[in-house]
Amino acid sequence: MISPIRNVAIIAHVDHGKTTLVDALLKQSGTFREGEEVPDCVMDSNTLERERGITILSKNTAVRYNGTLINIVDTPGHADFGGEVERVLGMVDGCILIVDANEGPMPQTRFVLKKALEKGLRPIVVVNKIDRPQADPYGAIDKVLDLFIDLGADDDQCEFPHLFASGLSGFAKNELEDEEVDMQPLFEAILTHVPAPVGDPEKPLQLQVTTLDYSEYLGRIVIGRIHNGTIHAGQTVALAKGDEANLVKGKISKLMGFEGLSRVELETASAGNLVAVSGFADANIGETITDIDNPQALPLIKVDEPTLQMTFSVNDSPFAGREGQFVTSRQVRDRLMRELETNVALRVEPTDSPDKFAVAGRGELHLGILIETMRREGYEFQVSQPQVIYREVNGQPCEPFEVLVMDVPDEASGSCIERLGQRRAEMQDMRVSDNGRTQLEFVIPARGLIGFRGDFMRITRGDGIMNHSFLDYRPLSGDVETRRNGVLISFEEGTATFYAMKNAEDRGVFFITPGTKVYKGMIIGEHNRQQDLELNVCKTKQLTNHRSATGDELVQLQAPVDMSLERALEYIGSDELLEVTPESIRLRKLSKKLARR
Repeated sequence: MISPIRNVAIIAHVDHGKTTLVDALLKQSGTFREGEEVPDCVMDSNTLERERGITILSKNTAVRYNGTLINIVDTPGHADFGGEVERVLGMVDGCILIVDANEGPMPQTRFVLKKALEKGLRPIVVVNKIDRPQADPYGAIDKVLDLFIDLGADDDQCEFPHLFASGLSGFAKNELEDEEVDMQPLFEAILTHVPAPVGDPEKPLQLQVTTLDYSEYLGRIVIGRIHNGTIHAGQTVALAKGDEANLVKGKISKLMGFEGLSRVELETASAGNLVAVSGFADANIGETITDIDNPQALPLIKVDEPTLQMTFSVNDSPFAGREGQFVTSRQVRDRLMRELETNVALRVEPTDSPDKFAVAGRGELHLGILIETMRREGYEFQVSQPQVIYREVNGQPCEPFEVLVMDVPDEASGSCIERLGQRRAEMQDMRVSDNGRTQLEFVIPARGLIGFRGDFMRITRGDGIMNHSFLDYRPLSGDVETRRNGVLISFEEGTATFYAMKNAEDRGVFFITPGTKVYKGMIIGEHNRQQDLELNVCKTKQLTNHRSATGDELVQLQAPVDMSLERALEYIGSDELLEVTPESIRLRKLSKKLARR
């Protein structure tokens, strides 16, 4: 007896509560045994996801409700990982759009909803976090309807079902006045409004690869949806790499389905199921596992092109090779090529130098996650300042524009507007709340956002929230003013001393602390003025036999600026490089020898 199936994706803007809502669904479905200790955001299993509190990779889980198997795909909320969202929407027949009851639709909400509507999906809207102060559930519903209309949704899609929920408290309800009990209304909405999968088990097999995983015992595991046909463990099939003319013969060594957080071994699965298959070491995303006697390939998955590019190169600083395990151009190139297999929104191209690679992605966070992952794996390399990718549209040079939404204290709104005006931003909306905060919406060239986050943090004193997502390509907007002070540069190799840094403290702020090893050309801080300044921070105090009158006083340095990876990527200029090793992140000036090359 084949049980009914529903395939649904959960989509939303970052931090609107997707993963927490999945936690509530898993708990109610009986996935966890009684008394089992379950961490929050259990689907965020990646180390970086747990550290940053965001979803980076899409993941599958499955629950059973009233005899129906509900396959759930949890997707990333950040705009930079939109490629993950685009490829998994082809696996599902419906989606749950989650919107924060306080914030309403945000930039990424527009992106994921647009992709869902293009696929013909009819979203179920869940207004989440209704138990928070200042929540406005009905206001959020009105804003979502405006967004549907703005995106050109048809009449049927605009008549979307909606629920009110709190993933943290574990309840959903159809009306605000209803009693807060459990997640049953959401389960019922999925069964009612998400159509059963369409597919013919009697047709030739068609399974499209949408996600790749790896196991030390099974090797590469491909995850995807069976669009047509039936698949069996041990079956001999073909992998279509693009079309029916390019086939690779293979065997299904293991067939698995999803149950809760684990995978269960299956003997057979038919059209509509989401399955994991091992036995294809060379399979890539978008390819089709098909019948060997009657091969029929599905169209390859298309995702939006990258908008930001930077150069990865072999580290050639004076400290090169001291901290990394993989340091050669061949090792860096092989790692980037492996990333292309799973990261569909990434592009890697060779340059005129064998030691440099042009890497393009969706944004600074997208590329930053790749850099952080590589350094944790033991790679050592250096990267250049991010640059936007220009295109020619209808014979006219164009650049990428983004929608920027900010929530700032009232007293900081004027400074934000002034600074963004210098970066060619155009204000679209401004709303002043009763709680002393202002919501601002801009359209801004993507290059105007490079390096802006540091300014934004200073203007709002860390009390502002900003989100942005890709809008479209538009004609060039002219020069963008991204003024930044000069930098402090070490002109000697050695160890930074407290004595030298204290004497130079009035020249600017430091990125290093006493005891840090430095080299000639390394950026050690930001100058108070526009021009760069070279300093000797390794100078030591000359010892004498005279006792200093102030020798017993406690002297302290001002706190250094902590340059995280994302902050450093935004900070570096066109003539600077970021040196990345498993142990350190250093900024340096581009050497004249390297510049000539």
